[in-house]
Amino acid sequence: MLHNHNITRLRGAFAGAVVALMFTDCAQPWNAVPPGVDASQLMARLGPPREVYDLPDGGKRLMWPTQPLGEVTTTADVDASGKIVNVRQVLDESEFYKAQIGVWTKKDVLVNFGRPVETSYFPLMKREIWTYRYMEANILYMMYSFYFDEQGIVRLTQKTPDPLHDPDRWNMF
Repeated sequence: MLHNHNITRLRGAFAGAVVALMFTDCAQPWNAVPPGVDASQLMARLGPPREVYDLPDGGKRLMWPTQPLGEVTTTADVDASGKIVNVRQVLDESEFYKAQIGVWTKKDVLVNFGRPVETSYFPLMKREIWTYRYMEANILYMMYSFYFDEQGIVRLTQKTPDPLHDPDRWNMF
């Protein structure tokens, strides 16, 4: 059972976390690297990328995921000469919503979001599911799932609360 002083403490901690997030946003890697910089400068900061994918224009997509427990994947698109085109965080609802149902394939999802935190298969639906952790609006821990048909085409997407951060699961209150 929560007492009033515990609720006040939780509110204060939450408010402090929100303020900290607002001030740390400008320090994120995807906000600190301008286009045109050599990719080696970003790699000096973040280390070698954990995933690298070829892009249709001859460039590369470099990824630094924090999964399986994190909610961030920093992605840098690099042109054929090794210069940064853009750097961004891709595990975000605005990025997920770019996925086109009936058009995107497993490869499209992989190149855009990296390896999923978990995969599963629903035999009755005949669907393979890839799931990613992310933060919605910087406050909600969520999971975003892509459902693929037998040909590897996205047929459905779904977002759900992340059970890893469910307070009931840990009997916190």
